[in-house]
Amino acid sequence: MVTQIQLPPSGSYTLSRARVHTSLTPDLAAPFDADGFALANISVADGRIVSIAPSGHQPLSDGINLAGRIVLPCFVDCHTHIDKGHIWPRKPNPDGSFPGALNATGEDRAARWSANDVSRRMDFALRCAYAHGTKALCTHIDSVPPQEEISWPVFEEMRERWRGRIELQGVCLFGIEGARDAKWFAGLARRVAAAGGVLGTVTYMVPDLEELLDRVFTTAIKHGLDLDFHADETAEISAVSLKKIAEAALRHRFEGRILVGHCCSLARQPDADVLDTLDKVARAGIAVVSLPMCNLYLQDRRRDGTTPRWRGVTLLHEMRARGIPVAVASDNTRDPFYAYGDLDMLEVYRMATRILHFDHPVGDWPKAVTTTPADIMRLHEAGILAPGGPADFVVFKGRSWTELLSRPESDRIVIREGRAIARDLPDYSELDDLMVE
Repeated sequence: MVTQIQLPPSGSYTLSRARVHTSLTPDLAAPFDADGFALANISVADGRIVSIAPSGHQPLSDGINLAGRIVLPCFVDCHTHIDKGHIWPRKPNPDGSFPGALNATGEDRAARWSANDVSRRMDFALRCAYAHGTKALCTHIDSVPPQEEISWPVFEEMRERWRGRIELQGVCLFGIEGARDAKWFAGLARRVAAAGGVLGTVTYMVPDLEELLDRVFTTAIKHGLDLDFHADETAEISAVSLKKIAEAALRHRFEGRILVGHCCSLARQPDADVLDTLDKVARAGIAVVSLPMCNLYLQDRRRDGTTPRWRGVTLLHEMRARGIPVAVASDNTRDPFYAYGDLDMLEVYRMATRILHFDHPVGDWPKAVTTTPADIMRLHEAGILAPGGPADFVVFKGRSWTELLSRPESDRIVIREGRAIARDLPDYSELDDLMVE
């Protein structure tokens, strides 16, 4: 059994008998097994993948024998909140509910979110994500006044600091009722456009939702911006803003990318309503991201001593069957919306497999944390293993899905541009001084 892997300092080598997945190696013709795996030799030079070829029955004499270890492309995390991250020790959710999370975060933001505070917590979060094997990450940025004046400059500085390690994208975040202030909203859109960001908002079933969506779409078209929505993060059957977003996209003939997150209430609605919504979402070309860990944590949270009755996640299987691009992502980490998490996309995929049943069969579900979010973020070389592409991948100990998803794989090897990175996770004590008054 191979326990240690030493890569040559030259950065030129071949990984022999690597176990790769059919959904993530589109150019490989190999005898894939029932789980979608095949053994392959991956040759690397000058930071790129030179070739991927089927392995023979014996390891290459001049290769590094992985003995069947799984190799996946580096992860892409398309829905996070690193500006909120790691505030739990100073501002926990008092009751584990969604309103409790909103109120606690709002209070903390107003009292504590200086540029220094946001910058240090963002950097801490990115070091975690990088060590776990993420190469691209999209974060929402709370943009209610006056926070947008603080957090967007911090984000732009952080994007430059992390360039070449993590590709960062930013999305503004505010309740859609904020778009009623046309002057403020126009200014925010200009700021987002200048930063190369994405226009985002949280939709609620407010009386003027359609009018506000029209304003959001018109503004996005004016500035050439993609769109990102938080929608229907509730068990209320009457929450149908996903359908309203799709109708607005069709009404405006929107040609940019649209990503909608959560969509929890869809799983509670009558079948006829679900089919109507999914038809419109598919026609509008909308992608959907589920946040399984956060949804499981917040949705159906009860205060009467009874057990939750549903898992809180949306209908990803039905969406995928209709050709709707679907992904899963980290969402919140150690803040009032989710008390746990570390921006580890293997953990996200492991939990999604359990919560959303990404197995029996596995099919192409591995794309939900790699290729699909990369496409959503317009990152054309991320999320796959292909000749000519960057040698950015993760080597795991696990040799099958049951091995890979049963342990934390804390000894995984993260390869960036053909070389193993240092995987030292930051210590929580680094943030201790930010957690006191």
